[in-house]
Amino acid sequence: MRTDILQTLTDSIDRREAVALVTVTAATGSFAASLGRDAVLWTQGDRLPVGSLALGDLSERVLADARRVIQEKTARHLHYAEADGSVSLFVDVQQRPPHLIVVGAGHIAVPLAAMAKLCEFQVTVLDDRPQFANTARFPSADAVIAGPFRAELDRLRQGKAAFDDDTYIVLVTRGHQYDVESLLEVLDDPLAYIGMIGSRRRIRAVFELLEKEQGIPPSKFDRVYAPVGLNIGAITPAEIAVCILAEIVNVMRGGPALGMGEEIQRERLARRERVAR
Repeated sequence: MRTDILQTLTDSIDRREAVALVTVTAATGSFAASLGRDAVLWTQGDRLPVGSLALGDLSERVLADARRVIQEKTARHLHYAEADGSVSLFVDVQQRPPHLIVVGAGHIAVPLAAMAKLCEFQVTVLDDRPQFANTARFPSADAVIAGPFRAELDRLRQGKAAFDDDTYIVLVTRGHQYDVESLLEVLDDPLAYIGMIGSRRRIRAVFELLEKEQGIPPSKFDRVYAPVGLNIGAITPAEIAVCILAEIVNVMRGGPALGMGEEIQRERLARRERVAR
């Protein structure tokens, strides 16, 4: 593999960029000279690939198809048959590592951060109390941040850990007011997952209050997983962490399980339908 291609792949990991390594695995006719060539590309069409597939007029079509594969987040083979030859390529997607941000460094956060790291998540823990947000409590976390919730979430958004569809946020602070404060900070971000702890009664009340007092459209809360987690009868902090991480993995992998927030979401949708009639 060429040095510049290897360096590009390494740099993309550091920058949390999703890329694909596209390799010509078979070629005949006019494409025969391209066998073994490879290139790295991004989803953005305005970024030039590193390397060249040397496929002539077919190149733009191949690159467009490969960019769609990156968005699908799974490797694929591509095959093309033209009048003057055929070519096959393997698109190996190097995804952004999933990033779990645990807002709140209390008793649930400790096992949640540890288990998420075992599942190969990049893990960030945030709390406004330095005595809780420290590396002694979270030795395996990639980052542990002590500071005001909203300010630090905004700092994360603007920095290297920019919020994207590979970012998962769990709100498990020491008080519901901090969960709500953090929810309002991230509600409009293009996140893969927002989960918030709380009882069904309290979640219903909070959503209705925010709709009335702050004029937030009800549909915005449809994407919030609250109460957070799958219903496995969890009691202890570690068991609750298991049910939260299970829901996150279920969302990430497109699994069939229904979370504990499903009941509230159905109630809210039914109420909106009644009002619309």
